[in-house]
Amino acid sequence: MNDILQYKDYYASVHFSAEDEVFFGKILGIDDLVNFEGASVKELKKAFHVAVEDYLETCKEMGKEPNKTYKGSFNVRIPTALHKEAAVFASILNISLNDFVKTAINYALLHKDDLNKRINTDLG
Repeated sequence: MNDILQYKDYYASVHFSAEDEVFFGKILGIDDLVNFEGASVKELKKAFHVAVEDYLETCKEMGKEPNKTYKGSFNVRIPTALHKEAAVFASILNISLNDFVKTAINYALLHKDDLNKRINTDLG
């Protein structure tokens, strides 16, 4: 199951609150917190579209860039055995571990449909 909505170039995570009997979501990939909700899936999608449009208009009025700025660096925690295997393999390829990880991420994104199917099969 994929709990993500997309509108324009924006994505949102969505959830359901059984206690409140409402669907709710949050826009991803922005520096601000923008939430929305709806009592049905149709209402939730409409609220998401309205939230995106409102956010873009607010950013325009404020002269602010709406999208999150990514630095291009992040920390990744992996098991020590996997770290060792990746470092050794990168050395065999005569590339840095950073270049190996960058290549692996790029490969995964180029094959995201197949990877998504595999992950869902392995978890399902």
